[in-house]
Amino acid sequence: MPHEKLRHRLYSVAAIVALFGLADGIYLTVEHVTGRTAECIASSGCQDVLSSKYAAIGPVPLAALGALAYFTAFSVALLAAFGFARCRSLFALLVGLMFAITLWLFYLQALVLHAFCDHCLFSAGVTMVLTGIAVANTFLRDQE
Repeated sequence: MPHEKLRHRLYSVAAIVALFGLADGIYLTVEHVTGRTAECIASSGCQDVLSSKYAAIGPVPLAALGALAYFTAFSVALLAAFGFARCRSLFALLVGLMFAITLWLFYLQALVLHAFCDHCLFSAGVTMVLTGIAVANTFLRDQE
């Protein structure tokens, strides 16, 4: 039973962490839709990254899809924290997909655009934390 309690806490933390990603995604979506470019603090590549052809899929800003993913991660993590067992696998699947996309976007920033965006890197960090939580919960499930 101690593993179960820890898993519930980890899902609760994941829900809170996902809210940070959601806020970042909403901010970047608003900036994209209004035609403004988000300001970078630590790097100078936000303009290059956020105005690149990779910043949208057709008319849909990639940040909006990120915000949707973070909202879904928040919802599923919260349901898993309250004991909905089916949401555990869904959370792991969603975060795995988010992790793969994050790796692809990091590749684009580093090796294609040669520019980094603070907000994109923050989002990548949030996804890495969610991935760590998903992996930890998988190990805890295997130990039961």
